[in-house]
Amino acid sequence: MEKEKWLLDRFYEHVSDNKRDKFDAIVQNRTRYVTVVLENLFQPHNAAAVLRSCDCFGVQDVHIIENDNVFVPNREIDMGASKWLNLHRYNTEPNNTLPCLASLKEKGYKIVATTPHTNDCLIEDLPLDQPIALLFGTEAKGLTKEALEYADAYVKLPMYGFTESYNISVSVALALFNLTERMRKDETIPWQLPELENINLRLEWAKKVVKHSKKVEKILTERFELLPK
Repeated sequence: MEKEKWLLDRFYEHVSDNKRDKFDAIVQNRTRYVTVVLENLFQPHNAAAVLRSCDCFGVQDVHIIENDNVFVPNREIDMGASKWLNLHRYNTEPNNTLPCLASLKEKGYKIVATTPHTNDCLIEDLPLDQPIALLFGTEAKGLTKEALEYADAYVKLPMYGFTESYNISVSVALALFNLTERMRKDETIPWQLPELENINLRLEWAKKVVKHSKKVEKILTERFELLPK
């Protein structure tokens, strides 16, 4: 951690006071306790709106399964949100759904499919006793059979009209609002980033606003190695 903290301090010397203060404030509300998984989204405006919601609700990681469709968000709607998020893409296997979900489950996430299901519960009744990976399907067909079979739980959003479902980006926003509000109000949930992740994330952000950041990092790393231990 000593090296990461030293590098962050050095990068911060090249970042404006306003940007530095913003990084320090925003990181306090960043979380990995709730994450979003997108399976086969293909409409650029929906993809962008989802990323924007994740950023606004402080959800740092988005896992993108690209089995049939390439995930290409509309930049005008995205409003730069993807720049500040960690996007994890799964597109190297014939079926990328299971490797993605297996990896998340191995990390301790409960896989929660957002879809009407015989064993579902309302989003406000979903327990938050372990990290949650919210799984959303494609706009046209919803989640695949493989995703539904792998899920640990199923949730639905309350609806009171004739329409059978919300737009995918609206579904993500509604679900994240409910879960992150409840999460932040529960003092027993360790939802904030651990110190090292906090430092590394701010370092990532600083690199995005410092010119020639790769070259700067190389020089700084070499300088750190010469410091007396």
